[in-house]
Amino acid sequence: MWQLLATACWILLLAPLYGCHKKGSTTNPEAHMNISQVISYWGYPYENYDVVTKDGYVLGIYRIPHGRGCPRTDPRPVVYLQHGLVASASNWICNLPNNSLAFLLADTGYDVWMGNSRGNTWSRKHLKFSPKSPEFWAFSVDEMAKYDLPATIDFIVEKTGQERLFYVGHSQGTTIAFIAFSTNPELAKRIKIFFALAPVITVKYTHSPLRKLTNLSRKGVKVLFGDKMFSPHTFLEQFIATKVCNQKLFHRICSNFLFSFCGFDPKNLNMSRLDVYMAQSPAGTSVQNMLHWAQAVHSGLFQAFDWGNPYQNMLHFQQFTPPLYNVTKMEVPTAMWSGGHDIVADPRDIESLLPNITRLIYYKCIPHYNHVDFYLGQDVTQEIYQDLIRMMEDY
Repeated sequence: MWQLLATACWILLLAPLYGCHKKGSTTNPEAHMNISQVISYWGYPYENYDVVTKDGYVLGIYRIPHGRGCPRTDPRPVVYLQHGLVASASNWICNLPNNSLAFLLADTGYDVWMGNSRGNTWSRKHLKFSPKSPEFWAFSVDEMAKYDLPATIDFIVEKTGQERLFYVGHSQGTTIAFIAFSTNPELAKRIKIFFALAPVITVKYTHSPLRKLTNLSRKGVKVLFGDKMFSPHTFLEQFIATKVCNQKLFHRICSNFLFSFCGFDPKNLNMSRLDVYMAQSPAGTSVQNMLHWAQAVHSGLFQAFDWGNPYQNMLHFQQFTPPLYNVTKMEVPTAMWSGGHDIVADPRDIESLLPNITRLIYYKCIPHYNHVDFYLGQDVTQEIYQDLIRMMEDY
């Protein structure tokens, strides 16, 4: 946050000298919109719902029931999209319609649903706890897999009347799926194909700057970040997105800051939409979730969250140590894409994952891809989405 504040101050001081408030400055309208407004802006219908989990979290989910043409009268196949770490459903609609997966799927004839993990901008409610309380933030990917995903899919099945659907996940969106589909066989039966973009189960070899969290003790992390929310979207970030990142002079600074933790390919990013990307991200998660990721880096294991002592682990897992997740138990047909330059889902971690996918039906490594190229890359439609949609059509 201090780095962002310092950068903002320098930018605001230098901007008048370069006259960039007048020259090279264009703000995309979507930078000032929420998810519903962005969908509507591009001429698509939308619906938004609140889904209540068994442990009381209220999740905001979004639906694009059909494309911009006339809706089909017959039931449309259902696709569910799940975002990654500190992100939101906006990932799937922040590019132009011909390069945003949610819009492409809707125009191709699918009933598109987009989820939001607990704690992000659009899922920050609970039936009992206030987001101001530490109890609200006592969760990680374990709870997202155990409660969020089943509740959301159950809701979609009930609403659409369709028992089975396609699942697309990016990064943490794949982690949640790997946990849920390997531990909940009944839920797994509802998935036609699991499309995993930049899949993550272990992060032993990750070289994201977030790895530095592992140099701190659990207590040290909480001293720095507290015990509640990690990386929420702030007013300062919104201000910089719409007043600074819309200026061509500062595109490189903004992109380097926005994607510093996950990595990006400058040649494959639409710099003219940086204000939209930054206006929607980050969307936040819990400090406990980040501690879980730090634990994964340390251990190199795909394992539930260690609550810190045998007594707490026994309360949560009925055993003294956190259980390991066994991906080989997942029987969902799976298609995967990874990136050769991905600093989060390192190729060595992917290499360890591949033999454990029981029903791997497709795999492609894209040599030039980094972590955000899987939903922001200018060539993502050609590299991934066309094949993904073809597999759905052939199912």
